[in-house]
Amino acid sequence: MRIFFYLIFIFLLVACSDLTGTKTLTLAHTLPISHPVHKGIVVFQKELAKISEGNLNVKIFPDGQLGGERETLELLQIGSISMTKVSAATMANFVPEYGAVSIPYVFKDLEHCHRVLEGAVGEILLEKGTERWLRGLCFYDAGSRSFYTAKKPIKTAEDVKGLKIRVMNDPTAIKMVSALGGSATPMAYGELYTALQQGVVDGAENNIPSFVTSRHFEVCKYYSLDQHTYIPDVLIIGTKTLSRLSEQEKAWVFSAAKKSVEAQKKFWQESVSEGLQILKEAGVEIYEPNKDEFREKTKSLMGGFKEESFVKLVKAIKNTK
Repeated sequence: MRIFFYLIFIFLLVACSDLTGTKTLTLAHTLPISHPVHKGIVVFQKELAKISEGNLNVKIFPDGQLGGERETLELLQIGSISMTKVSAATMANFVPEYGAVSIPYVFKDLEHCHRVLEGAVGEILLEKGTERWLRGLCFYDAGSRSFYTAKKPIKTAEDVKGLKIRVMNDPTAIKMVSALGGSATPMAYGELYTALQQGVVDGAENNIPSFVTSRHFEVCKYYSLDQHTYIPDVLIIGTKTLSRLSEQEKAWVFSAAKKSVEAQKKFWQESVSEGLQILKEAGVEIYEPNKDEFREKTKSLMGGFKEESFVKLVKAIKNTK
């Protein structure tokens, strides 16, 4: 099946320029079109078409049509598609330094997260993937991740003890749940609804819009705003695609990406407000536990990275005002 996909992508690449010189970039991601990050990508698409006067366009393949996040990154590396959007946690499997933004409470709050990712530290990370054929363009707001459970609420950090919590296949997330005394269970996102229903796991962790769009709130009636991480999404272009663009076309791509960031943040905040209302109407109990308890139990992760590149990044994040 994967070979079949590759053949399709190679055809797409060959067909990316028409006789008039107009170029079309293929952009694949896993989110539904209702998601605020997809809406931000649409702004990028429209802005690029506008500033290039229609000479450089983007065709978007949402909903995992062309594979999951790991698959789309691999396809970028071989040049079969042009762009993708993935979680920074997924990027950490390809570019380890991205793991720095997955450390619990490394960001003071959402505003601090934005300042870091839109500043010097963010640019360092976006450039880091170049040696692995993955050039970051910008970060998109993915809000804060918090715990939600099916059978009992998490009111304190101690309440995580003994619970089976689904996490992304991310070493830092696994260590975080273990530090809180829980049992971290990596699992594909598409399998999670059934796993929650059947009690295979007791809960999971994610942001409010994803908790709502996945309809996990139908099974889990407790959501605890411990806000342990702010793991952003990343818009990525393959370096093989980038090498085929002129300097002017590259400038258009970077400019359109930057323009889309502010619009996407607004879409995200609107989605959070709408999501909270949906959860309240659905009878979900929302708690605001003492974050200091969670911060204390997971603080060992902050100093758990010994590589010099990680130490410097974490220090730079904490020193960003």
